[in-house]
Amino acid sequence: MKFYSSIIFFFWVFCLKAQTDVYERLDFPENLSASQVLSPRQFLGYRLGERFTEYAKSVAYFDYLADQSPRVRVERYGTTYEGRPLLLVIVTGEENMDQLEAIRTKQLDLVNSWRGGGAQVESLLENHPVVNSFSYNIHGNEASSTEAAMQVAYELATTENQELADALEETVNVMFVCINPDGRDRYVYWYNGMARATGGEEPRDLEHYAPFPNGRTNHYWFDLNRDWVWGVHPESRGHTRAYQRWMPSVHTDYHEQGYDANYFTVPGTTPRNLLLPDAYESWADTFGRANIAAFDQQGISYFTRDRFDFFYPSYGSSYPSVMGAIGMLTEQGGIAGGRAVETEDGFVLTLRQRIWDHFTTSLAQVRTASDNREALQRYSLEAWNPLNSKQETTAYLIENDGSPYFNDFLQMLLLNGIEVERTTEELTANGRSFRSGPVEEERTHPAGSLIIGTEQARHLLINSILANDIAIEDSVMYDMSTWSAPLAYNLNAYTFGSPIQVGTEPVRVIERSGGVYGPEDGPVYAYVIDWSQRNAPQALAAMWTKGLRVRSALEPFTTDGGQTFSAGSLIVLRGRNLEHEEEIPVLMQQMAEDFGLRVDRFTTGRMRDGNDLASTRNFPLRKPQVAMLVDEPFDTYTSGQIYYLFDWETQLPVTRIRTSVLRQTAVPKFGQRYGYADLFDYDVLILPDAGNLGEVFDEEQREVLTGWIRAGGTLVTVGESAEFFTAENGFTDQKVNQPGRDTSELASQLTFAERTDYYGKKNIPGSALRATLDNTHPLAFGMGTEVYTLKFGSNSLQASAGLESVGRYVSDSTQLLAAGYAPSDAIDRLAGNTWAGVRQIGQGQVVYLLDNPHYRMFWRGPSRLMQNAVMIVPGM
Repeated sequence: MKFYSSIIFFFWVFCLKAQTDVYERLDFPENLSASQVLSPRQFLGYRLGERFTEYAKSVAYFDYLADQSPRVRVERYGTTYEGRPLLLVIVTGEENMDQLEAIRTKQLDLVNSWRGGGAQVESLLENHPVVNSFSYNIHGNEASSTEAAMQVAYELATTENQELADALEETVNVMFVCINPDGRDRYVYWYNGMARATGGEEPRDLEHYAPFPNGRTNHYWFDLNRDWVWGVHPESRGHTRAYQRWMPSVHTDYHEQGYDANYFTVPGTTPRNLLLPDAYESWADTFGRANIAAFDQQGISYFTRDRFDFFYPSYGSSYPSVMGAIGMLTEQGGIAGGRAVETEDGFVLTLRQRIWDHFTTSLAQVRTASDNREALQRYSLEAWNPLNSKQETTAYLIENDGSPYFNDFLQMLLLNGIEVERTTEELTANGRSFRSGPVEEERTHPAGSLIIGTEQARHLLINSILANDIAIEDSVMYDMSTWSAPLAYNLNAYTFGSPIQVGTEPVRVIERSGGVYGPEDGPVYAYVIDWSQRNAPQALAAMWTKGLRVRSALEPFTTDGGQTFSAGSLIVLRGRNLEHEEEIPVLMQQMAEDFGLRVDRFTTGRMRDGNDLASTRNFPLRKPQVAMLVDEPFDTYTSGQIYYLFDWETQLPVTRIRTSVLRQTAVPKFGQRYGYADLFDYDVLILPDAGNLGEVFDEEQREVLTGWIRAGGTLVTVGESAEFFTAENGFTDQKVNQPGRDTSELASQLTFAERTDYYGKKNIPGSALRATLDNTHPLAFGMGTEVYTLKFGSNSLQASAGLESVGRYVSDSTQLLAAGYAPSDAIDRLAGNTWAGVRQIGQGQVVYLLDNPHYRMFWRGPSRLMQNAVMIVPGM
């Protein structure tokens, strides 16, 4: 026993010495001779890198710095879902801090100075510090950057280095110190609870394998680094508003990558946003070379111009660029690295090193921004000036045709500071329709349409997110190939290449309209909510919660007054809800106000056309018990989107069941409990996108699942999960159209270096395809007959008599691609085939959604399909 104790003791001493060497080599300065401000080490009671810092302690330290240093100010710009504050830490010279609001106002004046003269610009630039910003820890498990931000803020607040102190007078440094506190704390609390006293450098150790859903995402399992433009989540809306208040000229987004990788700094790789000023690349190189100059001195390994592109405009690295700044990215190796981990080449990467590297590049950026203050400001002035635009479009027009996501689109524009006008009269003009293609045609657009002119400072953003024809220089990309907002929200959009003349008024706020309409004299027969309204699903969930009996209209119907209601419209009959008779009017009024709904009051059930309100063809909707499988192999992001859609937006409870729960016990026979979760407790089971469902459903488990469906269950499948329940796995006779193996002569002659590019160009990397919907089917109730679906890959469902095809790609392959990149052979193969459908099995059904109908919750056009699949289809 004594022998083993000695081994453990010497191992502990060895680990301690190794740790000590790291801290001696990477020794952060503590500037106590000129200041009594405590360093992070002194305030927290440990050296940065010895453990991960809980977010509340970081907040306390930043607040402490602001209280102690005249160079530091802390602002709270929002709150997360879990109630954590979102902090903006501003650090600058004392003279600047005394006039900080005047500097901020002058910066916004510079944004719009293109409307004035040169003398005004020169006056604004005189002695004006450059606004230099940073965003840290947008992915919660990339946790070194918030640790670094504490040391950066301390160094700037207390520095005794005259060069750095002078740089503070030339810069206002705006630090988003932790964009994703919920994800960070999820990871940090888990890791600190798993960390070994003896160190866990071995890559196989538990501390390098955080469990689902990990800490990368926010509370609803979203990647916030895809949400800068769209503002789906409070974290994103908060930092986008804060960014708009400052409009920096320089910004870097701080990240981590796998721990085997060396540090990445700009420039990035292709594809690039070709709308950006030509000088962008050279400026990115200037900052990148400043970083590597510091790294060269210290022997820190790095790489540039590889892996990471900045094409998608909703990254933290690309959003600033389309806002007129030099937007940049750094990626430190370190995800899952814990406090220390052995990399593939035997190097031990420590948390201390990761913090040090981000600290180093942060200070290099401050110095470089200071050295180039006026040149950077003039770059932004050129970028903000719409006369320098490379795009010929003068305006985008969006018709207000009753689309349920019209206000979502408008809210996104206003969030980003885009100037929007609303027409007060009809406009007849030649424009190009997004739906019908590139040919200009004359059309009369109704009053109430939105006009987004490009002659404004945010023209780069406008053209980047609205255009459906952005040039793509390389089809092999890190993310998706289109994000055109009019397509994402399924709007009728038009572009103009010359000035248009029409009466308009500015739009600054979104006007929500809602109320209860209909005759007030006479007894109420029923209330009706048209299912095509944006928030009708929320109303249905609310009525279920109150215990109301609700019916869904099988077909459209028209009143004697000529008002038509869509299929799926919700019908609440007074005679079927007598126990709620007194509370129903109050509930209807409340829902109309809360959800912005039109609720119609009826005094008769007789309709002019279609079924009467109480017709038995209008079927009852009973509140379903809904479950969703999560954890491996299911995609975290797709799971999170469904979770968000129902839990936050629709407020319909969905039970999240881990796949491990299903696998922990032997599978019982049909009718018995299925693992720890009895399928027969649920009416609907949702399967998010998953690559290998064979891990979850073996032959015996499929038998149980089939029995549940035949007994009346509804299985909703998304993405690759939908492909699993086809003939290939013997579940149904449904066939999938997919590309065969490439046996061409060209493929056989490829060199190793050519293979990635060749096969990458055969893929569809997130492109918008024109599609049709059968809105007579309950899966498409409340929707139009045309939609843009976002396509990854090139698989589709083969049409057959047994498949109720609801969503099809348009048959004309020349019209199929609406935006983005797609190879011609893939387009030809998809044309006319199915991407959304239903198969009846016994008393139940399988719903197939091959294309994610609510990608990142900004691609909203098809998203009603998921709500219908869960809330309407089971009632049929």
